[in-house]
Amino acid sequence: MKKAAIMYDFDKTLCDRDMQEYSLIPDLGYERPKDFWKEVGELSKENRMDGISAYLFMLKKKYEEAGHPLKQSDFKGVGQNINLYPGVREWFGRINAYGKERGIEVEHYIISSGMEEIIKDSAIASEMKKIYACRYYYDENGIAQWPAQIVNYTTKTQYIFRINKQVLDESNDSDLNTWVPMEQRPIPFSRMIYIADGLTDVPCMKLVKANGGKAVAVYNTNSAAAGFAAEKLIRENRADFIAPADYTEGEKIDTLVKRMIDEMSAAAALEEYKGVM
Repeated sequence: MKKAAIMYDFDKTLCDRDMQEYSLIPDLGYERPKDFWKEVGELSKENRMDGISAYLFMLKKKYEEAGHPLKQSDFKGVGQNINLYPGVREWFGRINAYGKERGIEVEHYIISSGMEEIIKDSAIASEMKKIYACRYYYDENGIAQWPAQIVNYTTKTQYIFRINKQVLDESNDSDLNTWVPMEQRPIPFSRMIYIADGLTDVPCMKLVKANGGKAVAVYNTNSAAAGFAAEKLIRENRADFIAPADYTEGEKIDTLVKRMIDEMSAAAALEEYKGVM
């Protein structure tokens, strides 16, 4: 059975806002999460700092200033409170079954600039073959010391190659950078789908799209700005399709992804005839 990969951003792709806004940022006393993100932006600009590095630094710093060093245990339970979009919980089993019927083994991956600790605590973590996201290095007391992994809009692309070659261990750079002919890679780009919501996912969308895969821009129907951002991705040829972030059976993204799996199945069947007399 041929393998396919569906890769997702997380914040505003599978849930309705940045995951830190469910409890971590409010616990620091921010009534408006945008005030925290404004401070992060200012720190980033003043120090020519990567935006993701800036938010990881700021989160740790704010907890220390509040007299409570950021601990691994502070993330426990946060993921369980995330408000997933309609249909997300049932989506994975349904799409897996549809793929299996058509000879395609579907694997799901998250590639996010959010926190791995939170995503792994969410209701859908067990559905993922692998979760790539930011995380801290913790000392023997479970206190955050340093970012162990920083996933920003450009470093996200390396994980697509990891999935393409099935070199999933983040510490294995040797095999990742070893040349492998395209036709010998376990999950070719043509059997990849990237689903995301915004400009930070453009490099991944372009990479997948340019190599024969599909990119889908989703948006929150309650946000005019989100709809405009998704439309912009289509106008600028960054994504192939646009759909509301409703993963319920029969909705647009459900239909789109099933048609993509149909196409993968047909292409895989045709491959069997290559070189046959």
